Amino acid sequence: MAGQSQYQLFETAVGVAGIGWTGAGITALRLPAATAPEAARAMLRRLPDAVRGPPRAEIMAVIDAVVRYYAGERIEFFSVAIDLGDRPPFFARVYDHVRKLGWGETTTYGAVARALDAGPEHARAVGQAMATNPVPLIIPCHRVLAAGGAIGGFSAPGGALSKARMLELEGVPVAPVQQGFDFQSGP
Repeated sequence: MAGQSQYQLFETAVGVAGIGWTGAGITALRLPAATAPEAARAMLRRLPDAVRGPPRAEIMAVIDAVVRYYAGERIEFFSVAIDLGDRPPFFARVYDHVRKLGWGETTTYGAVARALDAGPEHARAVGQAMATNPVPLIIPCHRVLAAGGAIGGFSAPGGALSKARMLELEGVPVAPVQQGFDFQSGP
């Protein structure tokens, strides 16, 4: 990575997001959390040596784009400079492929594997790459679904429900997401 890592928090229509960067590009994007302290903790877990600093113009442009995305504006992040550091070669290929998915365009873990000539048996590795994606939204991992169009997992705040909401924002119809079970005892 080029230079000192910095980060900043910012408000969106759905919560507090965070962004981290170096001189080479965006190194982390924290999707909106309920509170600023939660977003800050997440940023510092990913970038433990980062300092909070004022974003330069190109970082402010990305912040503005993320805010507009969550306000429902059709935004693409294709040209945002990113700095992912060292990643396994297969993960880097997955990220490059998924980054080309546009607004409302979805695929599956298996389809990504096949597109990379890795075969559907590598779908799980695609899922692992998505789960460790340091810049969700810029690399739109929410657009990668499980077989049959099921939502699949999502490691961002809110889990699969957040993924479903992002897809709905983009006009992608999604099946209801099961929240879990309520095991409260009697009245």
